[in-house]
Amino acid sequence: MKIVFFGTPPFAAQILQYLFDHGVSVAAIITQPDRPKGRNLELAPSAVKAAALHISPASLLLQPEKASDPQFLLQLENLHADLFVVVAYGQILSQKLLVIPKLGCINVHASLLPRYRGAAPIQRCLLNGDRETGVSIQKMVFQLDAGDVIDEAKMSIPLEMTFGELQQALCDLSKPLLLSVLKRYHSGVPSARAQDSSLVTMAPKIKPEDMEIRWNRSAVDLHNLIRALSPRPGAWCWMENKERKRLKILRSRVCEEEGTPGALLAFQKDRCIVAAQTGSLELVEVQPEGKKAMPVADWIRGCPVPPKFFIE
Repeated sequence: MKIVFFGTPPFAAQILQYLFDHGVSVAAIITQPDRPKGRNLELAPSAVKAAALHISPASLLLQPEKASDPQFLLQLENLHADLFVVVAYGQILSQKLLVIPKLGCINVHASLLPRYRGAAPIQRCLLNGDRETGVSIQKMVFQLDAGDVIDEAKMSIPLEMTFGELQQALCDLSKPLLLSVLKRYHSGVPSARAQDSSLVTMAPKIKPEDMEIRWNRSAVDLHNLIRALSPRPGAWCWMENKERKRLKILRSRVCEEEGTPGALLAFQKDRCIVAAQTGSLELVEVQPEGKKAMPVADWIRGCPVPPKFFIE
């Protein structure tokens, strides 16, 4: 079976590596063009490109600016592929592209469809405090994440789990699931279940204005916001310690102590507790503006006076 792999970030790179390690042959690898990164804005390859050059330098590697480009579509047609496998590629694929492979296109999506269709399923399930999630392998159609589901795998979500930790767990869950689905394609197109349209929820990207910690919300809501954005881009709040600066909070715990929202309820040795609208938050890991992430005890030692937090 001739497979073309589409993917871009580390999540996809790990899955590509797993497929190669388990003997899956990939005829071509499609990823996003090199992009400027770092302080010097030097062009850097995607994680998938870096992995491809390491594990399979002989494989055809294509980086179209737009996957809808007619010349690129012609290149894909000339490959005469049986199946396209898409894992966090980062572009919407046109109907013209989806009909190219003989057996169609499949996609790895990090939610239990039809819940959380869209770009940020992992962050949205954490924001909502879900206790269970999973991955789905779907047949792709020209409607966002609406294809029939071939298979899925579920997992529970611990209360303290962050976005980075959940993303890795879902990646690990995806690897054997995708391999199992690919094996089924050797016998033809596998059966799949249609999604229940009445259960659809969407997972749009997180906007910059949604990343601010506002202490007039409940401690549970703020805790979920913090872990949904950790380690990147990081939920943040305004605080003043000699001068007004941003403080990213990367890990927290919900506490029962009550107080005026934004009030500092504890600030000693290794404990910093801030009151929310209901309950309070104990800060566990923080990143002061212009500095690296650190345990809260290290941050406390570096504060000349207790900080003041702002509600707005």
